[in-house]
Amino acid sequence: MAKIENHKYTIEEAFRDCFYIVPDYQREYIWSDKEVNKLLEDIDDEIGGSSTSEYFIGTILVSPTTQKNHYEVIDGQQRLTTFFLIICALRALFKNEPQEQTLNGLISTSYTNSDGEINTSLKLNPKYENADEVITAIVKANNKPEEIKGMVVAAGVKQFGSLENLINAYNTVYQFLNTNYKENGALKKYWGYLSNNVIFIQISTDVSSALKIFETINERGVGLNPMDLLKNLLFTNVKLDEFTKLKNEWKKITKPLEENKEKPLRFLRYFLMANYKIENDRSDSTVREDEIYEWFTNKKNIALCNYQTEPFVFVRKIIKNVYTFMSFTQGKGNDDKDNVYMNNIRKLTGGAFSLHYVLLLASYTLPKELFDYLLKQLETFLFYYILTRTPTKELERNFSNWADELRSISGLTSSVEQKTKLNEFIIDRFQKNTASKNPELADALKRYNLNSLQQYRTRYILAKLTQHVDMAYKGLSTPGSLDEYTVLEIEHILPNTPNDELKADFKEKNKDNEYETYKIKLGNLTLLEKPINIVAGRDFFIDKKELYKKCKNYLTSSLAELNTVGNNSSINRINEKLKSFGDHWTAATIDERQKILISLSELIWKIEPLEG
Repeated sequence: MAKIENHKYTIEEAFRDCFYIVPDYQREYIWSDKEVNKLLEDIDDEIGGSSTSEYFIGTILVSPTTQKNHYEVIDGQQRLTTFFLIICALRALFKNEPQEQTLNGLISTSYTNSDGEINTSLKLNPKYENADEVITAIVKANNKPEEIKGMVVAAGVKQFGSLENLINAYNTVYQFLNTNYKENGALKKYWGYLSNNVIFIQISTDVSSALKIFETINERGVGLNPMDLLKNLLFTNVKLDEFTKLKNEWKKITKPLEENKEKPLRFLRYFLMANYKIENDRSDSTVREDEIYEWFTNKKNIALCNYQTEPFVFVRKIIKNVYTFMSFTQGKGNDDKDNVYMNNIRKLTGGAFSLHYVLLLASYTLPKELFDYLLKQLETFLFYYILTRTPTKELERNFSNWADELRSISGLTSSVEQKTKLNEFIIDRFQKNTASKNPELADALKRYNLNSLQQYRTRYILAKLTQHVDMAYKGLSTPGSLDEYTVLEIEHILPNTPNDELKADFKEKNKDNEYETYKIKLGNLTLLEKPINIVAGRDFFIDKKELYKKCKNYLTSSLAELNTVGNNSSINRINEKLKSFGDHWTAATIDERQKILISLSELIWKIEPLEG
């Protein structure tokens, strides 16, 4: 095997000293919003604590090229690419600040090649597909995410697969930092931690040796984590002849998590906050991953869990929580059957956000009627949280404390008292919190466009609006699954890629209003069946109207024509909240429809007391 070198790098050192090339034989960027958010939240957890210790993100395997300090990435490109996107987002957020210059040097820099020529290269250069063009667009934009897609389209690059993943990842990173670290001081603290405390080991050797190392690491695994330490802790409290029994029980915890690619330590954090009152020096009622083992070895908590006296009872409690947790992540309720509200929450959060499981694990023993009521209100609460970009830290503190309240309510034996207390909880915790955010939500919806949030969340919003109108049209009061709506195409009424004639017509009729701004506004979006969407294409609104009439969903078909039946029918009542439009689709029309959708949203996402 060739010579192997290793070096410990901080994130700043790595992108200052190295140029990373992702060869075209490597797999493309596959991280979804879920993986990106997990990395961001892990770092966020570390910053939130009092610890200033290093945060190790693993090893990166590279192979040196003929150019000095240029390396082909063998393993670790998903992490390196995401950190490069974080650096790009930080530079945009530090615009005109001293940090911008430093970050510029970590994104691209000049060097002297073997011929003595001065070259300027990006510090990350992916060679697959058109990824380099997308990365270049992200670097050149140096601004808000919505500008990047326009640059990629202008360059003639089709967005799909890994290219879409890159754009979405940058959007996720930018929105996360902008939401959780708005104040300049907080952003500086984030960059300070990221640049100095987040570290990895870079192993450098030739390609064949690097691939062998990669294979060995994956075969042999890594060191013990708090989950392993907890298992060992439990083994010290059982008799020797019970080891096999405990080992088999423990597999019931780890196997489902592994099979569903859920992070065991994240689950363990949620388990603790859902099942026990958390006390710490920070007084934030939360436990970080690096505090889990210390929490379990605290004398007070040993008595609380009682795992020394009854280790199998404790393990079975974790098993039950794992089973329940996995059921929830698959869209099921506390009766283990498909649940409309749980599925709605999944579509809203996209699987990337998971803090709400702390509340649900604390309350899963509630009667189904009450649990479903809680889920329905939780969906609205999370809608407010996501749309107003409430910092995750604030929510985590609240959820840990609220879990204590829900656990107490779940343990009540009187059904009347249980119902009363749950109603009080919803009013005190959900209703009052959302009411305080009404102005923020109204502003967010007024400015909402296709780039405001991830596309799956925009699809969820359009699906809820469409379903609400269909239910009102048919006189229904109980919602069904959103699945039939979320599979529909997002139609740009003002076309996403207009022909020159249409764009010129819009410019003539709308003066100072920019086409690129209005085509992505919420008021310009609707859901449409794929065959109709294909035929509608890039036509003028007057040409699309007849096609919209064929849509089975009334929110879309009503754009062209309102149906009228009787005097006080459910159809006529919903007509009062809708409007059909004339032959021209203008900026003013889009603004008017956005107001209509906002009014509908007030009827959909609201906290309501339990009836009866």
